[in-house]
Amino acid sequence: MRKKVSLFFVLLLSAMIVLAGCGSNDDSNAGSSDKDTFKVGLEAGYAPFNWTQNDDSNGAVKIAGTSEYAGGYDVEIAKKIADGLGKKLEIVKTEWDGLVPALTSGKIDAIIAGMSPTAERKKTIDFSDNYYKSNLVMVVKKGSKYEGATSIQDFKGAKVTAQLNTFHYSVIDQIEGVSKETAMDNFPAMRVALESGIIDGYVSERPEAVSASDANENFAMVEFEDGFETSEDDTAIAVGLEKDSELTDKINEILKGISEDERTEIMDAAIKTQPAAQ
Repeated sequence: MRKKVSLFFVLLLSAMIVLAGCGSNDDSNAGSSDKDTFKVGLEAGYAPFNWTQNDDSNGAVKIAGTSEYAGGYDVEIAKKIADGLGKKLEIVKTEWDGLVPALTSGKIDAIIAGMSPTAERKKTIDFSDNYYKSNLVMVVKKGSKYEGATSIQDFKGAKVTAQLNTFHYSVIDQIEGVSKETAMDNFPAMRVALESGIIDGYVSERPEAVSASDANENFAMVEFEDGFETSEDDTAIAVGLEKDSELTDKINEILKGISEDERTEIMDAAIKTQPAAQ
């Protein structure tokens, strides 16, 4: 009887040790996975900064949890930052309005999505040094009376919009007598609205406007001699990070290593390789 009882306890103890070891390994691997991964949030719908495509051509990166890939200027910058950090890049496709909540809740480590470090956003999150700077322009229908505009005031009476929750939408108020239309969720929606005549134009940054006019022969980009009044932060683009993130200084150091010429080359390549539909 004693032998049977002893054997039972030996087997039970062995099983407990094995299970404990398995649990320990699982926890270690999970922690290592998070530690070694740089999770970047972007909407993948703002070409040439970021877009969605079906394969890994031109250096596109797999979007987590999907069969799709993300490419664009932001993705190339994210790749350089991930390499500099010694981490594996993971792209988390996130709607624009969900980017800041995703960051503050820990679902992503950074926002690299053509986001400007505005004073309002700085109340909630921190930003790296700038990794791009652009001018505001308007995208209109080719052949329309607005194509030859040289001043934003030439859009008096025009139906104009911009993306929801961006400073692009607020600067429309600088146009006297403009018909400020409801803000839209994303750029593909604005392009459809412009094509169908729902709007006469939308405010954008120059790279996206070049992208739009390249993708659709019916679109034209309007650059202004008398343009929108903006702050330095409004037209700059930076990496969004959690308040007091330990990554901020490291990322700034990596960004210093990317020259202006290289940044221009990356943007030019992004404009050239973007999918035609975006």
